[in-house]
Amino acid sequence: MKQIPDKSFWNLWNISFGFFGVQIAYALQSANISSIFTALGADPHTLSFFWILPPLMGMIVQPIIGTLSDKTWTRFGRRIPYLFVGAVIAVAVMCLLPNAGSLGLTTQVVLWGLSGTMLFGLFSLMFLDTSINIAMQPFKMMVGDMVNEKQKTTAYSIQSFLCNLGSVVGYLFPYIFTFLGVQNIAPEGVIPNSVIYSFYIGAAILIICVIYTVVNVKEYSPEQLDAMPLAEEKAETGAEAGSSKTPSIAFTFFSIGLVQFFCWAAFMYMWSYSTGAIAEMCWNTTDTQSAGYQEAGNWNGVCYAVQAVGSVIWAACIPFISKWLHSDKLTYTLSLVLGGIGFISMLWINDPHLLWFAYLLVGCGWAAMLAFPFIFFTNALQGNPKMGTYLGLFNCTICLPQIVAAVLGGVILGAAGSQVGMLAIAGALLIAGSLAVALIKVKK
Repeated sequence: MKQIPDKSFWNLWNISFGFFGVQIAYALQSANISSIFTALGADPHTLSFFWILPPLMGMIVQPIIGTLSDKTWTRFGRRIPYLFVGAVIAVAVMCLLPNAGSLGLTTQVVLWGLSGTMLFGLFSLMFLDTSINIAMQPFKMMVGDMVNEKQKTTAYSIQSFLCNLGSVVGYLFPYIFTFLGVQNIAPEGVIPNSVIYSFYIGAAILIICVIYTVVNVKEYSPEQLDAMPLAEEKAETGAEAGSSKTPSIAFTFFSIGLVQFFCWAAFMYMWSYSTGAIAEMCWNTTDTQSAGYQEAGNWNGVCYAVQAVGSVIWAACIPFISKWLHSDKLTYTLSLVLGGIGFISMLWINDPHLLWFAYLLVGCGWAAMLAFPFIFFTNALQGNPKMGTYLGLFNCTICLPQIVAAVLGGVILGAAGSQVGMLAIAGALLIAGSLAVALIKVKK
């Protein structure tokens, strides 16, 4: 391994700053897609099918971007060209998607049982998630490329902070615009202005943040990497690599993947059904065109912001909890259990403000999901020259469970009886994931 020099805090900050803008885009997508498609006429029992495209595109795109960027070098860098192109496409789509109901497209069924308006929204969602995935993956890989082992914890902590801060901003935008007097209701088949303006401002912030990173970050050229001395550390021998203390990359991949399956299926159901669940629980309505449903949609964004705040707080505590428990695995397990309790507790909540306590607990599970799988897997990949390829493939453990959950969503909703029940099922899935953590073998 090459001995990469230490970087200042602001150098580390610059590497990940663009992630703030990317995460705003992702948060706007996560919090508003269900309400957008219900406004366009989607039935709640088929709503989960609209969520198949985002993880499907992630599963296809991220391994490709990882593999291509491993083999790429231009005068602009190795990962940065992909990051910039992805951001530009995302900005364009973010300006188009929320206008799906305002472009004069037909509301009659034209293909696959969908109207022209719905098809436009569906393909816009596909391109939005594709572009977000193209822009997101390089940030993860640049830390691996440009930061030494000693500083990686700090670098990933900065990235996690910016990720959750972007989530808070993105989730709150519709609520803030409504508070400022922007129209929050719209005719049938049209997206409210509060959501449209949120996507516009999110697009502007995204491109500004990405340009900041592009201008201020210079990736190491092949010549610079070749000139770096080898790190003065003991290389792992073949015997050590094959010892029982060092699990194989394949075993690590699949054991973490099992935990990921339960966790990401759980959050898929949260993203798909939380707006409808909150409308049922706290506004006593299932009418997607009612003012109460729109208020529930905005409050859903507020709850997601609370979740992100809980995630930031819990992420800051994780190192201390792991030290206290003497185990990352136990901390991972505890975090997922707390998240599961948060989801299940919503069965008994009908006050919107009490939902904050539930979502703070959900944030504990989310913080662990963002941290521990990546830590365990990158430790197994330490020094591997195909880091981008493996991280791209690892993204399948995030995307595949979302696809499975989306396909089964309508059937499970019928069995659960309500969208509130789907959140309880999400809680059960997180607790199942906490039990599966025991299967992960940590590299010694």
